[in-house]
Amino acid sequence: MGAGPGGYAAAFQAANLGIDVTLIDPKPDPGGVCLFHGCIPTKALLHFARIREEAEHAGEWGLSFSGLKVDIDKVRDWKDSVVKQLTGGLGQLAKARKVNYMQGTAILTGKNKLGFTPYESKKKGEKQEIEFESLIIATGAAPGSLPDVPFDDNLIMNAETALKLRDVPKKLLIVGAGYIGLEMSVIYKALGSDITIVEFTPDILPGSDKDLRDVFKKERKDLMQKTMFNTKVTSVSPKGKKLIVEFETKEGEKKSDTFDKVLVSIGGKPNTSGIGLEEAGVEMEDKGFIKVDLVRRTNVDHIYAIGDVTGQPMLAHKASHEGRVAAEHIAGHKTAYEPKAIPAVVFTDPEIAWTGLTETEAKDQGIEYKVAKFPWAASGRAVSLGVKNGFTKLLIDPKTDRLLGAAMVGKDAGSLVSEVTLAIEMGAVARDLELTVHPHPTLSETIMEAAEVYYGHATHIHKRKK
Repeated sequence: MGAGPGGYAAAFQAANLGIDVTLIDPKPDPGGVCLFHGCIPTKALLHFARIREEAEHAGEWGLSFSGLKVDIDKVRDWKDSVVKQLTGGLGQLAKARKVNYMQGTAILTGKNKLGFTPYESKKKGEKQEIEFESLIIATGAAPGSLPDVPFDDNLIMNAETALKLRDVPKKLLIVGAGYIGLEMSVIYKALGSDITIVEFTPDILPGSDKDLRDVFKKERKDLMQKTMFNTKVTSVSPKGKKLIVEFETKEGEKKSDTFDKVLVSIGGKPNTSGIGLEEAGVEMEDKGFIKVDLVRRTNVDHIYAIGDVTGQPMLAHKASHEGRVAAEHIAGHKTAYEPKAIPAVVFTDPEIAWTGLTETEAKDQGIEYKVAKFPWAASGRAVSLGVKNGFTKLLIDPKTDRLLGAAMVGKDAGSLVSEVTLAIEMGAVARDLELTVHPHPTLSETIMEAAEVYYGHATHIHKRKK
């Protein structure tokens, strides 16, 4: 049930292992939220934003452009072509693996049955019953909404409707400064919107390390000019073609402003209601997430759940890994979901990435650690790319030198985080990273040099170990 990154990964792996697989989703092809109106179209538009921003800054390097103009229709068409290519490819892969893909909706009607409504006959109410031996629930999550503020699909958008690019609002309010809110702010800023960000917590990216946030705010002063922290939206009222938004600060101060559109990005809630979990006897936690064990099995032995419906972190790659684990267990393999590190990436410019233990988590949990940080200002590759800020840091156990976590902020940081994730999974110590020969000049060298910082002999900065 559900053909997002978790569902289709599970279906494909189960088919690879010789299981007869049926995959159900409302979309015409596999892909789910991530490919149709999430990760992939967002990253396509962030690439567009990055190109525009680099063109605007290229004058510093002696390359000047004039008359930069955004053709919103072409941008939309290009974004849609990326989605079509990837989802269509997944449809072909499903056929090649002989996965029975059924477009429509499904609801559990018992422990071994579900009712299926084909997409083309939803209005007619035609249904059919499907029996199964094992089931993987991968129904994902829905965008969160503001209390007492009705979703409008046009004036009051969520990430999905914002990616339709119907138009470019002159003045846009983004509610929520998490990774989706920041990515959307970068996209619409590049499209030409005047951005205001409001966040209920004291800073951007709640839960992330302060030094990462500080680099982003320093680099993106254009997005930080109009921000409101420790502030909530209390009401949104239409006035003609505009929206009047009222705010209230933590101290009780009230204010209001007028916007053309509002984009709400305040997290998501699991799609667990209305899918028949009660009929099948599947247990949930207080917040609506499905309880699962190490193989992603629910309290009902033959029913599994993966991805966003099982809780944080709500990340596509986490769901895919869970899906493969569940499929392998159904096939009788010895397996378990127990990663030591799950990488996270904010695909803004600069990018922000982290994996394993964060400083915030280490402090909260009372875990002893040492930080080894290498500034990108000392990286030949970073400087040649015009990067002025950024860094790579490692969190290291001072007793064993074992790598506990890592983070980086700067151009293409998301492409660097996999190396340190593998190092954590392999139980590497800082010396392993230091002794691994990295190609020069690359940004990946900053990982090696951060390890050198820990031992007090980094080549490109002079900092002795304390």
